Amino acid sequence: MPLLKKMFLSVAVMLSLCVSSDILEAKVPANGLTQAEQRSGWKLLFDGKSADQWRNYRKDTLGDGWEIKDGAIVRSSGGAGDIITKEQFQYFELALEYRISKGGNSGIMFHVTEELNAPWQTGPEIQVQDNVDGHDPQKAGWLYQLYKPTKPNWAKMFEEQVGFKSPDTDDSTLPVGAWNHVYLRIGPKKSEVQMNGVSYFYFNVGDDDWNERVAKSKFAKYPKFGKAGKGHICLQDHGNEVAYRNIKIRVIPEDGSVQNPVDSELALKSVEAFPQLKFEGFEGVDEDGRIQAIRPLEMIHAGDGSNRLFIAAQRGKVYVMDNDPQAKEAKVVLDITDRVQAFDAAPNVNEEGLLGFAIHPKFKENGKFVIYYSSSSEGRISYLSSFVVDHKTNKADPASEVKIMRIPQPFSNHNGGPMVFGNDGYLYLGLGDGGGRNDPTRQGQDLSTWMGSILRIDIDNQADGKNYSIPKDNPFIDVKGAQPEIYAYGVRNPWRISVDRKTGNIWFADVGQDMWEEVNIVKKGANYGWSMREGSYGFNNGHKPATTEATEPVWEYDHQIGKSITGGHVYRGKAIPELRGAYIYADFISGRVWALKYDEKKGEVVENIGLQDAGTPILSFGLAENGEMYYTVESVTGKSIFKLVK
Repeated sequence: MPLLKKMFLSVAVMLSLCVSSDILEAKVPANGLTQAEQRSGWKLLFDGKSADQWRNYRKDTLGDGWEIKDGAIVRSSGGAGDIITKEQFQYFELALEYRISKGGNSGIMFHVTEELNAPWQTGPEIQVQDNVDGHDPQKAGWLYQLYKPTKPNWAKMFEEQVGFKSPDTDDSTLPVGAWNHVYLRIGPKKSEVQMNGVSYFYFNVGDDDWNERVAKSKFAKYPKFGKAGKGHICLQDHGNEVAYRNIKIRVIPEDGSVQNPVDSELALKSVEAFPQLKFEGFEGVDEDGRIQAIRPLEMIHAGDGSNRLFIAAQRGKVYVMDNDPQAKEAKVVLDITDRVQAFDAAPNVNEEGLLGFAIHPKFKENGKFVIYYSSSSEGRISYLSSFVVDHKTNKADPASEVKIMRIPQPFSNHNGGPMVFGNDGYLYLGLGDGGGRNDPTRQGQDLSTWMGSILRIDIDNQADGKNYSIPKDNPFIDVKGAQPEIYAYGVRNPWRISVDRKTGNIWFADVGQDMWEEVNIVKKGANYGWSMREGSYGFNNGHKPATTEATEPVWEYDHQIGKSITGGHVYRGKAIPELRGAYIYADFISGRVWALKYDEKKGEVVENIGLQDAGTPILSFGLAENGEMYYTVESVTGKSIFKLVK
């Protein structure tokens, strides 16, 4: 976004946690599809002009009480009646927006059949209503009398660690007059409802839990309720004004798969990059015989013409090796495991430890590199520190640590840490929103905290009693209440950041919560939207000052395609010329790998190339001095570094 006037930004800081009447609206084509949706199989059920895909229940036409107005299909008067899709669906994802009137009520039903008097007698209903003045105790987004929002166990775990308590039942609806986004997935194995990007609950139609709930509901007397397995989608006329728009659907085949959002494919295979390589001192078990994995989170070259690769492992060691396929050993350069929180110190967590590593642009002269790590001695504290390597011994003394920043962390997840030196010589550090679920303390949009931001600092000069200084052109340096280190904000959980040395663009991947994974380019003063947006869509019920704008992601994909993005690098090597200039990225959960070609002048993706449709959970991508790339995985054998080849 363009740099906002200082007076407006000052207001933004003061009001960042306050409620305003203006909502940070999603940037989605009106009754259209985003690039990601077009590529991944979504289709429109309503184009904003005609309701020719709809008809009234048990009739051939649309009731007079429904009208097309301002790009929405509106129940505006009596004689409307319930409307259904002309087509029937078995497994699908449905996304739509609704706007309810004051005190109003409506509903979204699925698997509706027409043999009974009313659609709700066969089709389960997602409630739509005004949660403030509505009369029904069943709130919007609930599966009527069957399911209501449930806090996931992972969220409870992170809250219990720090004694934090968020509401047990979410209400992420926006007020009367605003558009609310509903997502419904009916799948062969698992179904889900989301409200404004927040996952409310999961269920399986017809399983024991479902049947027990139905037996206790008013639907128990209707033997065909929820039994069809296939049917119409229905929008309910409950006698109140309601509008629907942006109605879209993605049909799911019986195997549960969805279309990979690619324009082309270049089938690459994975091979071990250094088959003989061993990490010095790594045995795969600790001194008590417990299995210990190695997790290399950064792999970068020194930029000094030596062709060496430095590898930073999450447990707290930095290694160096020759970039030679016959390399036999990665030697320890630095060991600070005595001060780094072990990523596996507690069950089911892995987001602490040594999380970031960057080599100084003048490493050849000063031997300096920078590390970001979670402290093992100070609970929920992260440090950004520099160390100096002795070029003669290839060792860095742990005692050479200079602590540059001390960063408190509210939770043990979303601690951030990826960093890179830009072409301007400054350090760019990505920080998560502090963790938990739904950004519970609303730090993503709060300029008075470092959390949820990309910081930009000068570590070569000290000022104001700190071991760094603030570049004079940082966008918020003169904004009252803002942290001057912030260069961009609205970030959830950045996972890897890199610079394209040719263009100077700094790319980062942002891990989503319930629906969207993002690829972004760092822009001065940019607001990437979290936690009032996730990807192109609105999130939760957060509000904004009227002056706030959001920067669109370069690319996004949804959680049926992958659930945890791993950012990479812009490829500038020679081994795979088809990918030169493309941003390589992956998904840790699905194992997919892609290459993104981006037209900077047009500001849009021109091609997304599929490289692997499944495979290994990639932790990070490595970059050699010759522009060739590697990727790393967790391993208990030390076999952690691979590359993609034709």
